[in-house]
Amino acid sequence: MSRSFLGLVLLERPATPDMVALAEALRTRHPELAAEMEADAAAIRQRSAGGSVLHCGDQLIAVMSMPAPIPQDPGLWSRTTMAWPEANTVAARHRGHLIVSVVGQSQPLLPKARLMTAVIGALIATVPECCAVVWDGKVARPADHWLHFSRRSYAPFPDYPFSLWVDVLPFRWQRGIGAVTMGLTAFVDREIQFETSGLTLEALIERVAGLAVYLIEHGRVLKEGDTFGGDANERIAVRYKNSDQFNGMPVFLCTDGSP
Repeated sequence: MSRSFLGLVLLERPATPDMVALAEALRTRHPELAAEMEADAAAIRQRSAGGSVLHCGDQLIAVMSMPAPIPQDPGLWSRTTMAWPEANTVAARHRGHLIVSVVGQSQPLLPKARLMTAVIGALIATVPECCAVVWDGKVARPADHWLHFSRRSYAPFPDYPFSLWVDVLPFRWQRGIGAVTMGLTAFVDREIQFETSGLTLEALIERVAGLAVYLIEHGRVLKEGDTFGGDANERIAVRYKNSDQFNGMPVFLCTDGSP
């Protein structure tokens, strides 16, 4: 895949980041990046006056300061309030935002997501006006949440912070409960829609989250008609389908066979 991601960092008031401070925070928070960034330290400083570009190996991280709120998206904030009740209030009061993107040589999506997540965490650490992050137009999180979990940007599978990139949202269906992801399409071209009449909500969320991070790591390995499960007694069927419940969205429809 050649696509990339777009990060929007919401600001309580417009601000321009100090790119030198950003680079220093990134090295401190993620020592594994220090070697890649050290060779470009001079370039970071030369470009910092424009406040727009950071080098990390062969990747360029572009940061653009915008003195205006992001476009309204009621659906995004309605979903977000399920887990973050103050989301609408924060969204309504922000007055500026930063646009963050990774450009450069073609690279798989997971390394791009890791790098962008680390950079956004360092931005929050150095720009006190940050109040929220919108990831790729699909997932919104409070700034302090992102600051904390972005420290795991380079943790090994399955411990990297995929929950910053993918929402898992519960719903009811005619025979029980379900959960649907939002944001997984960017990685594997489909979301997960999991329906069950036998699992508890906690167990359902755990399975969907586990499957989501597995797909992020390994790619689109689930095929039409496949089954999977935690043990020999648990077989979950997978179908490719356009969702009946979510506006025809392409999904991996997973059912656990519960009566």
